[in-house]
Amino acid sequence: MLKRATGTATLAAALLLAGCGGGDDAPKGAASCDLAGQQDWLRSYMLDWYYWTGVAPNPAPAGFTTLQAYFDALRYPGTATQRGDVWSYFQDTASYNQFFAEGQTLGYGLFVNGGERQLPLKVRMTEPQSAAAAAGLVRGDTIVSVNGIAAADLINGDFALLSPARAGDQITVVADTASGRRTIVLTAAVYDLTPVPVSTVLTLPDGRKAGYVVLKDFIVQAEAPLAAALASFRAAGAAELIVDLRYNGGGRISTANRLASLIAGAGQPGALFTELRYNAAHQGSNSRYLLETQPGPAFGRVLVLTGWRTCSASELIVNGLAPYATVVTLGGTSCGKPYGFSPVASCGNTFSAVNFQSYNAAGYGGYDNGIAPSCPVADNFSGSFGDPADSLTAAATSYLQTGACPSADAPARAAAAAHPRRGVLEPGERQGMTAR
Repeated sequence: MLKRATGTATLAAALLLAGCGGGDDAPKGAASCDLAGQQDWLRSYMLDWYYWTGVAPNPAPAGFTTLQAYFDALRYPGTATQRGDVWSYFQDTASYNQFFAEGQTLGYGLFVNGGERQLPLKVRMTEPQSAAAAAGLVRGDTIVSVNGIAAADLINGDFALLSPARAGDQITVVADTASGRRTIVLTAAVYDLTPVPVSTVLTLPDGRKAGYVVLKDFIVQAEAPLAAALASFRAAGAAELIVDLRYNGGGRISTANRLASLIAGAGQPGALFTELRYNAAHQGSNSRYLLETQPGPAFGRVLVLTGWRTCSASELIVNGLAPYATVVTLGGTSCGKPYGFSPVASCGNTFSAVNFQSYNAAGYGGYDNGIAPSCPVADNFSGSFGDPADSLTAAATSYLQTGACPSADAPARAAAAAHPRRGVLEPGERQGMTAR
């Protein structure tokens, strides 16, 4: 099956369907929504559509008192030489559609460098339409405490308090900012996501120009601003591109295909971007995403900023463009997820179980251990995106100027060599790629 990325006004409805390659045998939800009915359906679905069917456990539902416990028991545990499935999950359909269809989410909009488990605890970004941004918190501010819990204690926890249960929930944040220590009360709300928060043209020391764009989420709402950004870069004379995916956990493959097409411009019409391969029982659902012809020339070099939060559909950009373009990665090793989902809704939940593995035009898809950076650079969690005070931006502009990686310091080498934190999610984040 051939696919091309398309925006759709009916995405909200489509997300309620089983997007399993579009075949007539796409699975339907459980006929009965009591626990036993859902468990029986889940067992049947995983046996049929799960990528690791036949090697994953298949316990009977008896003895599992929750759907989550049974779902976890059905996931592939891995072997001594192959890691297990830490990716598959399910969530309520309303919140799934809110994010992927409506481009909204519930939260405080505050993101910290919690996964690094190191002090100082920094604000690494805020969502522009969120309570955190409205309160004036910015990247580089230092978190002293949240709800009276000191940062030194927070880094040993799971940061669950940054994920509100409902709109109106509140947290009290003490932060050291450029204007001094502040105590800020944040109230959770549903806000519009800003998937492309920054796009600008950077001028290199020799006068050449490079486009710089930050992409946080591969959702349909990102496609128009991405197209506008890359068009403006070309119009300004930028022949090279920096794509900042360091905090992007993935999303829609069609949106990744659209970005790759925009980067390739008129250079690779109809070329294979990625191929999705399902399990042996569903080879008819295998599908190919092709690059679309877009206005303008291809960018000469593409620098992708990465880290362990760079996952799934974000990794597709690196892997999918590699056969056609000079792609240089700067930062840390990506999460290592060449697998994706064809989500199916059942009884008010949407199940994202791994259904396929992705491969590029060269047949490569084996980056389970992550994509190592061409140039290891430690994220300093300081300076605005696109500002020289940000370590990854500075490294990217230096590389474009000199053609060489900056000398890697010890933290950068350690970060690049670190085992990716697979499956680790921080508040407000998702790791995945979905076939549409």
